[in-house]
Amino acid sequence: MFGLPVSRGVAIGRAVLVASSRVDVAHYFIDPGQAEAEIGRLRRARDEVAAELVALKEDVPEEAHAELVALLDVHLMMLHDETLAEATKQWIEERHYNAEWAMSAQLEVLARQFDEMEDDYLRERKADLEQVVERVLKAMTRSARGAGGGEVVPSARDFAGEDPLVLVANDIAPADMLQFKRSVFTGFVTDVGGRTSHTAIVARGLDIPAVVGAREASRLVRQDDWLVIDGDEGVLIVNPSPIVLEEYRFRQRQAELERARLDRLRNKPSVTLDGQRVDLLANIELPVDAAAAIAAGAVGVGLFRSEFLFMNRGGRLPDEEEQFEAYRDVVTALGGLPVTIRTVDIGADKPLDRLTAHEQRHEHMLNPALGLRAIRWSLSEPDMFAEQLRAILRASAYGKVRILIPMVAHHAEILQIRQALDAAKAQLTRGGQPFTDVDLGAMIEIPAAALMMPSLLRHFDFVSIGTNDLIQYTLAIDRADEAVAHLYDPWHPAVLQLVSQTIAHANAMGKGVSVCGEMAGDPAFTELLLAMGLRSFSMHPAQVASIKQRVLRADTRSLQSALLRVLAADSPQEACRTQMGAR
Repeated sequence: MFGLPVSRGVAIGRAVLVASSRVDVAHYFIDPGQAEAEIGRLRRARDEVAAELVALKEDVPEEAHAELVALLDVHLMMLHDETLAEATKQWIEERHYNAEWAMSAQLEVLARQFDEMEDDYLRERKADLEQVVERVLKAMTRSARGAGGGEVVPSARDFAGEDPLVLVANDIAPADMLQFKRSVFTGFVTDVGGRTSHTAIVARGLDIPAVVGAREASRLVRQDDWLVIDGDEGVLIVNPSPIVLEEYRFRQRQAELERARLDRLRNKPSVTLDGQRVDLLANIELPVDAAAAIAAGAVGVGLFRSEFLFMNRGGRLPDEEEQFEAYRDVVTALGGLPVTIRTVDIGADKPLDRLTAHEQRHEHMLNPALGLRAIRWSLSEPDMFAEQLRAILRASAYGKVRILIPMVAHHAEILQIRQALDAAKAQLTRGGQPFTDVDLGAMIEIPAAALMMPSLLRHFDFVSIGTNDLIQYTLAIDRADEAVAHLYDPWHPAVLQLVSQTIAHANAMGKGVSVCGEMAGDPAFTELLLAMGLRSFSMHPAQVASIKQRVLRADTRSLQSALLRVLAADSPQEACRTQMGAR
């Protein structure tokens, strides 16, 4: 099978399927000692559904009695069927899945068996099974919320001596990615998604091979199939032959040797051959990621995506104190190195659990990338925005902090942002809470912002170019839609012109400028960005070493002489290879 290669390398392992469902299902591993408790949750949910079905039978109208009662009896029979109940318990006991995941995994197995039946009547009973399972899943969700659930912390598992695992899904929600990123999977495959979908970004950042947009993968691959994920070519091989398997294992060993060689650059200063210092910063999503940034040799955090503190919480937003503690932990962990905290960038591929009534009515009809997201959402929630600004300001008392505002495009927004920041400072001053002055920056991810740089820079201390969204909005491409993913082109001349002009304007006005999008961590763009005058790159910690290697080998004087020829070329990617020696 073929898809889009979004994270380089080779992964080999057994398939773990995350079945798609009309009910949102949490996917996480439990500790072995929790298995009985999870089975108990499953049993209570099944008993609750059984009671519901029996009550429904008693309330069936007389005129429709026979047919509906027979249907409910079928549902009750399926509910108590051993192939559903016992096999679901087995997923919990042997794979250590949480109860919801175990139930949806067994639904996937049984649904395929129904699909393969020749009898039309029996084949159509799959819909009944799906309805029964969804009732149980909803019952477990209700019980979890009633018990104060909603936030899941995945347990660490020791897979020593067991086969490596790769994840196969129709798609993976950002909330699940937060859980899986600290988990055991050595690779990802999804049916949908583009090169800069959140799944792809996390996989690249973790240096985990991944293929997205593989269309039929989650339907054709079966649980425990042996898979090879070729993240270089976008190929998925199911149950490979021994010869093919050995070839890919050889490639894995070669990649491990290359990573070990790059690790030796960790503590080497990032300076070009002609003496230009280049700051290599880290993108992080949670406070625990700060340790990886330091270990990678990053000289600060160029992007702390604060929205991940707001997600996977059952709709409950973090209050000021919780946010302050998270920001303070990152700042103190960096030990004096700068930390740039982006205000919440909710929307598009990172929705909140909590939706307003208006958003619930329109979430399936409108394009979320063009809707109420990022700073637009923050300004529409002034109390939440004020809490976040106060929390960030309070963290500034513990180290060097900068605030970054996403999706800035309008002068009126800039004035509102400044007023909100001044109000937050005044509130802290009245309360006697310490803070320091912080630099305020704007994300350049909308063409309008790039085109108004001279005006915009009068109000901000620095800018950070979010290339993922800048490409999306410049080319009118939904970057998470595999149907148009082939048109998402970071080498498009219009995109490169906007990036180059933004860097040039910032440098000319003496304002800081960095790139924090995917371009920053892609070695293919390093020489070009250096030629444009960029001296600050922010990327996932796993990408720092490979970018540092390119920086150490670069001479910015010779690169700059070729810049105009590359920007004027019909094929900038090819021109970059020939004119700048970029690979």
